[in-house]
Amino acid sequence: MSKTILITGTSNGFGKDAAITLAAAGHKVFASMRDVNGRNRPAADELRAKGIAVLELDVTSDTSVDSAFAELYRQSGGKLDVLVNNAGVFASGLSETFTPNQVRNLFEVNVFGIQRVTRAALPQLRKQQSGLVVNVGSILGRVTIPFIGLYGASKFAVEAMTESYRYELSQLGVDVVLVQPSAYPTGLYGATLPADDAARAAEYGDVAALPGAFAEFLGGVFSGPEAPDSHDVAKALAELIDTPAGKRAQRVLVGAGYGADAVNAAVQPIQGGMINAIGFEHLKTLSVK
Repeated sequence: MSKTILITGTSNGFGKDAAITLAAAGHKVFASMRDVNGRNRPAADELRAKGIAVLELDVTSDTSVDSAFAELYRQSGGKLDVLVNNAGVFASGLSETFTPNQVRNLFEVNVFGIQRVTRAALPQLRKQQSGLVVNVGSILGRVTIPFIGLYGASKFAVEAMTESYRYELSQLGVDVVLVQPSAYPTGLYGATLPADDAARAAEYGDVAALPGAFAEFLGGVFSGPEAPDSHDVAKALAELIDTPAGKRAQRVLVGAGYGADAVNAAVQPIQGGMINAIGFEHLKTLSVK
């Protein structure tokens, strides 16, 4: 059954691939990104050539988000079935070398952006008492790698946001699911946020070279004979969207878990027990209209 889907962050990587994949599956896809008439115009034109509607949407701007949703509803006749919160930025390096303003900007996209876009989508989803919100997190929201801790912190926040929204919206018919991709060769790493105060790294001695060593490790993983296929994420999203409401997993880990799968398994009964203990057990089950 064809659904109306909005995806954020579709200029490259998972978002672009998901837009193309879901449109090919027969869904009406609205692919959103920043600067559609500037640096992202080639990507926007490519998507439009495949019959995909493209919206200008900056997840850090209330005005941009509101305008994008107004245009979405104008073109879709007020319809929205699925929101995929995919937009994100990556940061790697010694945590101390990133300024508070840089960390604020990181969270503005990866955390506040999800809140901003989800708030814009929920009135319609609640009104129709159905719909799916998919937040694209990371295995780094469950396990921590040194030098990527600030990025991971934003993904830990997405874990909590997604879990809370899932409970809060369950009785209104709106499903909320987290997708946890592993490391894949996408444009995310090519656009890594550099630290503004890199001079501080000199005081770390040999440790300062380790972020570069990790980048080399990833390069080896991405270029090796068993390199992960980033299309795995688009396939997982397509399967999730096709799964009937009430039958979807709370979390979908895609790729090598590096222990995040074990954390998921260990935490789930603890989380469920806590919800039972405070009398909110009914919020664990989606109310399907």
